Amino acid sequence: MPRKTSSQPRPAEPKAVLHPRNRHSGRYDFPKLIAACPEMGEYVILNPYGKQSIDFANPDAVRVFNRALLRQFYGIQHWDIPAGYLCPPVPGRADYLHGLADLLAADNGGVIPRGAAVRVLDIGTGANCIYPLIGHREYGWRFTGSDIDATALASARTIVAANGLDKAIELRRQDAPKQVFKGILAAEDRFELTLCNPPFHASQAEAASGSQRKWRNLGKLDPSRKLPKLNFGGQAAELWCEGGEAAFVARMADESVAFARQVYWFSTLVSKGGNVAPLMARLQRLGARQVQALDMAQGQKKSRFVAWTFLDAAEQAGWRAERWPRT
Repeated sequence: MPRKTSSQPRPAEPKAVLHPRNRHSGRYDFPKLIAACPEMGEYVILNPYGKQSIDFANPDAVRVFNRALLRQFYGIQHWDIPAGYLCPPVPGRADYLHGLADLLAADNGGVIPRGAAVRVLDIGTGANCIYPLIGHREYGWRFTGSDIDATALASARTIVAANGLDKAIELRRQDAPKQVFKGILAAEDRFELTLCNPPFHASQAEAASGSQRKWRNLGKLDPSRKLPKLNFGGQAAELWCEGGEAAFVARMADESVAFARQVYWFSTLVSKGGNVAPLMARLQRLGARQVQALDMAQGQKKSRFVAWTFLDAAEQAGWRAERWPRT
């Protein structure tokens, strides 16, 4: 049952435009979420429109909400993250994975390759391990997650072990913070996909400023209430790096050349629309055979990912014949 009513006005909820296979279209069934995750009941409120929701300004509420979503929709029974670490929105993360599945299907007669033969590398998997959890449950893919943060990796390992997913999800430490693929991919590795949610701020101050703008846009700035700096949390490496998103994805593109024959499709989210064209131009200069920018939308928020491959048509056909399950 609802616990309290929010006193803060909220904008009308926009209709989410999610991938057709995304499990999170439409309004959430809060009784079912609470049944799956009873502690969720502590955080349900009534918004100004009389609809059940949660207080997205409360980091604990967001964390438990994610736990409930993962439990109800993906059968992930055990999920938690350390205080202060990034708590990502599950629907948007699922959309990226579905978009990548479509990318593979486009090369496979419209059929999505499924199962453990499909390997995916998650750059910066984080304490939440969200992409491997959803991607494995949806498509049976086998994941390798990398991160530079020891605490994040320890959290991800706990999640993987608690859900009996050790054979499906492997985790690797990146010891060189400015490297992306180097030090992670071994010579024998082959990945159908790489994915990444890069840090997109250039400094801690910029990240904090972005959070304040978000509160203003949502109408949540209230002088009488002390709001968290980031309701979705996030450590430094998750939120910002030198040069911001543009520098990170440029470095990723440059490094990908050395692993051109070990990956079918490289990809990365690009949060800032202005970074797309420079990245695509850079990839073309680096010799990528195909570069695609694919849009995603969740409500009023627009996002996209850029994917590229160095394999020509014959090499792609050989890869599929050798590695992908027959359908």
